[in-house]
Amino acid sequence: MPSKKTNKINDKKPKKLSPTEKLKSTIAQLEISLNEASEKHLRLKAEFDNFRKRKDKEIINLLNYEGESVIKQFLSVLDDLGRLNEATSKKNDDENNQKLNDGISLIMNKIEKEFSKIDVKPYAKAGDVLDPELHDALMIRNEDGKNENEILEVFEKGYLYKDRVIRHAKVVVNQTPS
Repeated sequence: MPSKKTNKINDKKPKKLSPTEKLKSTIAQLEISLNEASEKHLRLKAEFDNFRKRKDKEIINLLNYEGESVIKQFLSVLDDLGRLNEATSKKNDDENNQKLNDGISLIMNKIEKEFSKIDVKPYAKAGDVLDPELHDALMIRNEDGKNENEILEVFEKGYLYKDRVIRHAKVVVNQTPS
């Protein structure tokens, strides 16, 4: 017959926590959750601040240069008027040609005056030094008595809108043979 002794296995029951220990454990878990939520909140706040600053800068830039596309379209009209003015001024035989020249000059002056009001400035003239940031050299010629990289002729004026180049000047440059 089996003995009446039973093999007792050491059953380890979880230690029963007192109510204060339970509260302390809950408080510790809540503090950890609170710290995590605070860090997440700070990161989101910083990310939002960066986003807001970036958008403010984009909007300011957009407003500063809002008319650039319209100005670019008018530049070709101004160039055409200039070429027409040159062509008619060479044939100064007729009184009508003179009136046409005067009218074209008046229109060009008005456009240039309006451009100056909105901070559009032309640049590039013969005698300036070539600047690759501002000029496109279309041709190279060699003329005696001129400096290296000196602009000899301007095909199209360049234009600045505030501090931005909206059209590079197209020029002929002096290049000494090497």
